[in-house]
Amino acid sequence: MGRFVRPYLQSVVLAVILLIGVVAADLLIPRLTQQIIDRGIAERDMNAILRTSLLMLGAALLSALFAVANTVLSVRVGLNTGADLRSAIARKVQTFSFGNLDDFQTGQLIVRSTSDVNMIEMVVQMGMRILARAPLWALGSIVMLLLTSPRLGLIMVALLPLIGIFIWISLTRARPLFLQVQKKLDRLNQVLQENLAGVRVVKAFVRGDYEIERFERANRDLFEQTLTVVRLLSSVIPTMFFLVNLSVVAVIWFGGISAIDGAFTVGQLVASVNYMLYALFPMMLLGMMVMPLSSASASADRIWEVLDSEPDVRRPKDDSPLPRVEGRVVFENVSFSYDGKQGEPVLTGVDLVAEPGQTVALLGATGSGKSTLVHLIPRFYDADEGRVTLDGVDVRQIPLHQLRTHVGVALQEPVLFTGSIGDNIRYGRPDASDDEVIAAAKAAQAHDFILSFPHGYETEVGQRGVNLSGGQKQRLAIARALLVGPEVLILDASTSNVDVHTEIRIERALEQLMKDATTFIIAQRISSVLTADKIVVLDRGRIAAEGTHDQLMAASEIYQEIYRSQLGDGGLTSG
Repeated sequence: MGRFVRPYLQSVVLAVILLIGVVAADLLIPRLTQQIIDRGIAERDMNAILRTSLLMLGAALLSALFAVANTVLSVRVGLNTGADLRSAIARKVQTFSFGNLDDFQTGQLIVRSTSDVNMIEMVVQMGMRILARAPLWALGSIVMLLLTSPRLGLIMVALLPLIGIFIWISLTRARPLFLQVQKKLDRLNQVLQENLAGVRVVKAFVRGDYEIERFERANRDLFEQTLTVVRLLSSVIPTMFFLVNLSVVAVIWFGGISAIDGAFTVGQLVASVNYMLYALFPMMLLGMMVMPLSSASASADRIWEVLDSEPDVRRPKDDSPLPRVEGRVVFENVSFSYDGKQGEPVLTGVDLVAEPGQTVALLGATGSGKSTLVHLIPRFYDADEGRVTLDGVDVRQIPLHQLRTHVGVALQEPVLFTGSIGDNIRYGRPDASDDEVIAAAKAAQAHDFILSFPHGYETEVGQRGVNLSGGQKQRLAIARALLVGPEVLILDASTSNVDVHTEIRIERALEQLMKDATTFIIAQRISSVLTADKIVVLDRGRIAAEGTHDQLMAASEIYQEIYRSQLGDGGLTSG
């Protein structure tokens, strides 16, 4: 985490300097106590008592002021580090391809951006207040103890390694257990997120009891794993207290004998006991920090797992801009698998050409690779073999931002954001005018239902578009894609929730608005693709047939079967 703390190095150094002041002031007090006892009380010197007491008060005030300033700096650095970490994770996630996001589930990323970062943030703060203070305090106390009584100082020197070894063993054993705790927290978060996102489905199928049971299992797993960690660490604090008390007994025993023999003053004995406690107290603090340190170590590993992940889709070395884009898309012997070349292929040897202005319809059974094929165009994924070109240029050689400004996408499951309807349509072009927004909405057959709301285009969209129907959300997604003015338009089953008549009106509007664009349509209804310039039938990741409707009706049994299953034999004989 050094690179996230480094920007605040000045504050860190100042905080450490303040800590040195705190420790110096604290270490002065036992020596002043010794002087009060040996010079003031023993010699009945009231002036010495008052003078030394004022010095003690001044040292205590300085310690308090330095400690407050150190705390302010520590909290500021901790909060800034946490904010930078969250921003780094958010920026990293934006570089991920769909493949990366398949590996990191939403619930995991949320926990790593919140719980894990909060743990790091807390440890950074504690590190500048306690971890940095502990060695300074311990070292200074040992030096002062050796100056006060070398023999008693040797007792402390002998005990510190034992305490250090005990703390190290505890940290080593606790860290992997905390990693499991965070994984259990991931699972709990995932179950809860699925439950809340799918609450309507849960209620519709009367599965509330099942979901409660599923949550309880995840909750119980987290509880039991956390309890395992607590059991391990429950012995740390008592053991530390035992060692501290053992040390104090040793000092009092040997120091008391020396005091009785006259080789040691009472003030020296009191000062030695205080220095012993000062030296051991940081060790106790470290013992109490075994749990947060172990948890922070596990959290740091999980955060770095995200930050160190390389995007599956890499930026091209040459970021030179494209000339004017016409929209010719070519698939050249393209093969793809979600698990890399070793996995089950989703696409195999696909060759396809889409000319500018053409409408290409993709048909096929579920799992035949239709969505995967079009997702390769804007590089949501990269082909394992072969290549996809836009106007003759491999899409892997086109800067991602530029590529995706030329490709508009409307998915089957549209994602809307909190904000107004107008803002959602403008999402791809924030500077679009009201007239342009309205034109896109009209083409997507969304204008009329938008005006039916009291606030029209200023109507607020609920979380995930909860206050809109499925068909309404799909039409807004289409309007959003159209507003970009793409040279390549992808409609991935984006009208599956729209009635036939509305779908026909959308198609007619697209014919006019996108007549120069290359359009890929993944359709659920064969009736919506009959007029496409090219119909491509996919079967198990391969192109089984392609051509116009009439050509496929004459030559493709698969297409005939699809047609017959949806429109019946009457349609077949009339085709």
